[in-house]
Amino acid sequence: MSVAFRRESDEEHLEPKFELPIPAGPNLITRRGLVLIIERIADLKARLEHSQDERVHAELQRDLRYWSTRQITAEVVPLPAGDRVEMSTRVTILMKGLPRTIQIVGDDEADPAAGLISFNAPLSRAIAGAEPGDVLPFAEVTDAIEILDIQVV
Repeated sequence: MSVAFRRESDEEHLEPKFELPIPAGPNLITRRGLVLIIERIADLKARLEHSQDERVHAELQRDLRYWSTRQITAEVVPLPAGDRVEMSTRVTILMKGLPRTIQIVGDDEADPAAGLISFNAPLSRAIAGAEPGDVLPFAEVTDAIEILDIQVV
C-alpha cells in the first residue's frame, strides 16, 4: 500500500513542545517574586500528582523544570533605600503630560498591564538611578519623563 494512503496518527500533527525560554542575564527578583515562584512550584507539583492525561503531565513537568530553574538561579535584590529608582520601587512618573505609576520587578513578575515592569524593560532602564524631580530622555524625546515620587515596596 502506498504511504499516501496510510493513516497518520494524531501525534504526527501536534506541534512540538519546546522548553520554556529562560531570559538572558541574571535572574534578579524581588522578595515578592521569590514567594510567587515558590507558590507556582507548589501548585505545579500538586497538579502533577493529580494529572492523568499524558500531554497535560508533560506540560506540567516542563513548567516545573522552568520554575525550578528560576528558583535555583534567583538572586533576591536587597530592599532599596527609596531615594532613587531601583528594583523593588514603585515610581510615579509624568510621561507625555500624564501621571503613571509603575513598579520595577524581575522578569518573571512583570505584568505591564498591571503596572509591573521588568528591570530589563526600556522604560525601567531609562529611569534607573533617577531621583524625584529628575527629567529624563526616552524614545528620542529629551524631556519625556519626569520622576514625581519613589516608594519602596
